[in-house]
Amino acid sequence: MHPSPLHYFPVTPLFMVLLGVLLIFVIAMVEVGAITYAYEKIGIRRRYVFTILLLSLLGSAVNIPIAEFPARDIRVEQVINFFGIDYVVPTVEHEGRTVLAINLGGALIPLGLSLYLLVKNGLYVSGGLAVAVVAVVTHLFARPVPGVGIALSPLVAPVVAALAAVMISRRHAAPLAYIAGSVGTLLGADIFNLYRIQQLGAPVASIGGAGVGDGVFLAGIVAVLLA
Repeated sequence: MHPSPLHYFPVTPLFMVLLGVLLIFVIAMVEVGAITYAYEKIGIRRRYVFTILLLSLLGSAVNIPIAEFPARDIRVEQVINFFGIDYVVPTVEHEGRTVLAINLGGALIPLGLSLYLLVKNGLYVSGGLAVAVVAVVTHLFARPVPGVGIALSPLVAPVVAALAAVMISRRHAAPLAYIAGSVGTLLGADIFNLYRIQQLGAPVASIGGAGVGDGVFLAGIVAVLLA
């Protein structure tokens, strides 16, 4: 039995290990007291924050199909380099179609957490403004990559989200950074580029998947550091 082409880690094992090491580093900083109030400031209880981040990392391998489109010249390269990162493309037979999916770790979990933080902190206006800023910037920097989908440098989302959050509200910088980095990136890089998916020749076009999910994950790390 062959593994489903919908479920795969969107980047190479080396980059996944690097993301895991970064997560462990942040956990260690909090546990030794370097970021004493990080959990409370972001608006989530201490015991849950890194569980969510870990689930986001592991959940990046799960893509839930939501639509299907005819595609042009499906590509099946296994690894494509973009912005210095090797993105994994699932190997499938030529089926003449592109499956549109939503990624569990890169979209569904961050969206759920963002909604919780938005309501809990009442950040409707400031949250909307921060999301709009990140959406515009990530849309400008996102690039279509044949065989992969929409790709974005993993540093764009967390850096822009952090700057926007601090400028809009230093008091709520941590939750704002997470909301803006997650929702803004998914809107600007993925949703606003859906019209391009049939031209990319990708067997799977995943919202929050390859090319975008790593930036969303890093935005979560930066949000905790901002606290």
